[in-house]
Amino acid sequence: MKLYNTLSKQKEEFHTVKPGVVQMYSCGPTVYYTAHIGNLRAYVCGDILKKTLRFNGYQIEDVMNITDVGHLVGDGDSGEDKVETTARKMGVHPLEIAKKYTDIFMNDIARLNIKPAKHIVPATHCIDGMIELVKTLEKKGCTYRTSDGIYFDASTFPNYFQLSKGSLEGNIGGARVDLGEKRNINDFALWKFVGPNTIQKWDSPWGVGCPGWHIECSAISMQYLPVPFDIHTGGVDHIPIHHTNEIAQTETATGKKMCNFWFHNEFMKIDGGKMSKSLGNVYTMDDIINKGYDPMHLRLLFLQTTYRTVLNFTFEALDAARENYRNIVTALRRHRTATTPTDKKVIANLRQAFTDAISNDLNTPVALAVLHQALKQPDSRDIYDLVTKEFDQVLSLSLDTAASTAPIIATIPAEITALAEQRLAAKKQRDWATADKLRAEITTAGYQINDTPDGYTLTPLK
Repeated sequence: MKLYNTLSKQKEEFHTVKPGVVQMYSCGPTVYYTAHIGNLRAYVCGDILKKTLRFNGYQIEDVMNITDVGHLVGDGDSGEDKVETTARKMGVHPLEIAKKYTDIFMNDIARLNIKPAKHIVPATHCIDGMIELVKTLEKKGCTYRTSDGIYFDASTFPNYFQLSKGSLEGNIGGARVDLGEKRNINDFALWKFVGPNTIQKWDSPWGVGCPGWHIECSAISMQYLPVPFDIHTGGVDHIPIHHTNEIAQTETATGKKMCNFWFHNEFMKIDGGKMSKSLGNVYTMDDIINKGYDPMHLRLLFLQTTYRTVLNFTFEALDAARENYRNIVTALRRHRTATTPTDKKVIANLRQAFTDAISNDLNTPVALAVLHQALKQPDSRDIYDLVTKEFDQVLSLSLDTAASTAPIIATIPAEITALAEQRLAAKKQRDWATADKLRAEITTAGYQINDTPDGYTLTPLK
């Protein structure tokens, strides 16, 4: 199995510290809001990684943190805690906010068939470990005190840019905060002093306060995993700041490499641009479902692009993924009831092609192509079992459940068909504005129209 390692900037043969066991840490959500689908893509990518490892015979020992304290509004070392800010607006305790959004997150990943980590650890459960880690760093002479907290001196860690391959000028973290009392632009808070109005605060050797954002991941990973462990996952946005600072803390404290493989998924765009509340394009799982899509349509859309490729989300692309999913399920229903066996060599070749694809840095688009190649074989229960019992161990698209359910034969109302015929006529006249307007009317009425070489197909959205 080969996996791209951000640390070396190349694909490497995957190996583990403990034979047959993968020890993995994943950066979890900051639970002050509902995760949007861009956030959720990261957890689908991590899920595919873990299921590919299991498919290849590994056991998984994994940990994910829940950030319920310490992540400041500006993502740097200034401003109020994000969870506390939301709690203050809503007039409740921060832990109520944390529980609410943790529950929503866990429900969302369940709907996407993401298997949760064995250990899910809120930051507030590990404050003592964070304090001990800061004390260790202090003893090693790499911390200093300012008026607002205890800081890590990045200049004491010569390999600070080993992950980001950045520089003092290129590191994004330095551009986000004013230097203030910090000695160096890349220094970061380990422990922040807080005022009397702050709700979440703890006693420490340095004064009453709360942990910085980065210290939790080092402390939690060190509590549950050996150093070094095998894989650390997260989004590419974590590379220049959060993960760089984790490495500096952990490796300074232990004198050992933090982990062997760094796994990062790329960003997701919306209609070719950034997600923005002002543009109204920040979509949650509920938004997707309320628009008539199944979570498996979204998961399939994610799998159609490699995890290291920027994904451009559009509803047209999601429509296509929905149609792709329906085609897969329809084909599987034919294979499910067939009695003719498939040649064992054909099955073995398909299995090998699928294994080769996912084992080559999780190439899910090629794996899906193999799935479609399998479905094109003569109808056979052997193909059904190969796809649903083996391929879907990794893809996790609920294919057996979907294909075992009797298909719903939909009757298309005459008025919808009439709109579709009007749209077809408009297209023939190259009246694209009218065609788009009629498509919108059909969609609003609860039906999806897809163009075909012979005309169109109509299917209910739900």
